[in-house]
Amino acid sequence: HDLFGTNDRGPIASVNFITAHDGFTLNDLVSYNEKRNEANGEESRDGNDKNVSWNCGAEGPTEDPQVSELRERQKRNFLATLLVSQGVPMITAGDEVGRTQKGNNNAYCQDNDINWHDWYWDDARWALLNFTKKMIRMRTEHPIFRRRDFFLGVPVGDSGRKDVAWLKPDGHEMTPEEWEKEFARSLGMWLYGDHLPENDWRGRPLHDDSFLVLFNAHHDTIEFTLPPLPEGWGWRTDVDTSFNDGNPSPEVAKPQGKYPLQGRSLAILREISTRDE
Repeated sequence: HDLFGTNDRGPIASVNFITAHDGFTLNDLVSYNEKRNEANGEESRDGNDKNVSWNCGAEGPTEDPQVSELRERQKRNFLATLLVSQGVPMITAGDEVGRTQKGNNNAYCQDNDINWHDWYWDDARWALLNFTKKMIRMRTEHPIFRRRDFFLGVPVGDSGRKDVAWLKPDGHEMTPEEWEKEFARSLGMWLYGDHLPENDWRGRPLHDDSFLVLFNAHHDTIEFTLPPLPEGWGWRTDVDTSFNDGNPSPEVAKPQGKYPLQGRSLAILREISTRDE
């Protein structure tokens, strides 16, 4: 909104991405702290040195199950964040199946297995593909994740609820000062879908479900206080990246309660009617 909202350009003016054709692939972004460009013949002087990457505890390929699990979770975190963000998502081909360039972030000159796609997938690569498909399907089915107008953070409709509210783990709304705290690693994004400021292809007002997206970039589990809902409504967890497939138990929570979110994980909860449960 800071970039495009002031000149009447909407969210679709923003192309959002994690990786592009230049730089690390998504797999390498969570597997290498340093580029590995020796094969390019320039003594690794080519390519960007600032990749904002983290190897999750080991450089390059590893057989450590804890490092491997964290890397897969980080991939799910990145993809889920991208696909619930307003704007146009761009996914680099191969990121959805964990493609690697073996740490090479400038592989333009490599017509070999550094640059080729490997079509022999293990269970982890299939799981990442299925998770990506799940997130794309969620985005396609719910216009609240792809609005044509920016959120304003103001009350809409008769409910008095804001179109978006940013919450601390204790359930209270964040203040402007709290956005400046560098140690903050966890927050919630509460999206109200009942009054979207746009119409469908028939000219009818759009309505969607309401969602709560929880982000925990801290290394420890954080217990989030869920916003209270009216009687007859509850929270259902649709996505939790701490699970290998992103699919948590579909158990419906009470209208209010707490949600323990594992460290370095993301969860997406949906408001649903519990009258027929």
